[in-house]
Amino acid sequence: MNNARTLYQTSDATWPAAEFLTIGNWTIRKGASGGQRVSSATANGPVTSADINVAEEAMDALEQNPLFMVREGDEALDALLDAKGYRIKDPVNLYTCPIENLTKLAPERVTAYPIWPPLAIINEIWDEHGIGAERQAVMHRAHAPKAAILARHDDRAAGVAYVAIHNSMAMLHALEVVNDHRRQGVAKNILGAAAVWAQDNGATDFSIICVRDNVAANVLYTSLNMENVGHYHYRKKT
Repeated sequence: MNNARTLYQTSDATWPAAEFLTIGNWTIRKGASGGQRVSSATANGPVTSADINVAEEAMDALEQNPLFMVREGDEALDALLDAKGYRIKDPVNLYTCPIENLTKLAPERVTAYPIWPPLAIINEIWDEHGIGAERQAVMHRAHAPKAAILARHDDRAAGVAYVAIHNSMAMLHALEVVNDHRRQGVAKNILGAAAVWAQDNGATDFSIICVRDNVAANVLYTSLNMENVGHYHYRKKT
């Protein structure tokens, strides 16, 4: 069953922290400046206010600002963090679908194709869209079948993404479309090419994590009959 828990696990496998530490009833992620998802703490069961202090000390020891990922079933943790002055940051939706929903979008190979390691132009586009060396390093340390996707439009590099597989679930990350090529079907071409590559490498399902504030992307994924199966958000002190 492709529920939120499956996608939490897929995210950790395909977009991994530099190190996962089990401290008390927490998983503490060492992020190495790779972004929020790989720098957050998650609870492995019920926690108390005192447990939150333990997690804060562990993240301080890593020279990371305390950051908690609050997932489905963490309602009690959410209330404790709120009482301690932690505010909600970046709620996200979790989408999944049978991979056949997206393989039918597959463009001609010259329009979008997989490659690993990424070409220099792929890294340049990620850099231009705020996905710098530290976040690119997250992709390289994933021990999973993986590929970068390069899309072209009007004979120019138009968009990029990264896709990797955990068990039979593929997950797409770091989808970026060059400004001059938006609303030209580039994102759909990337999704189609990524789905074909993933299916060829054993995946039966496809998933994406999307910030709720990205209205256009959420509309795109729902229009492709991807199902919203869950959510999470962060808690951080202002």
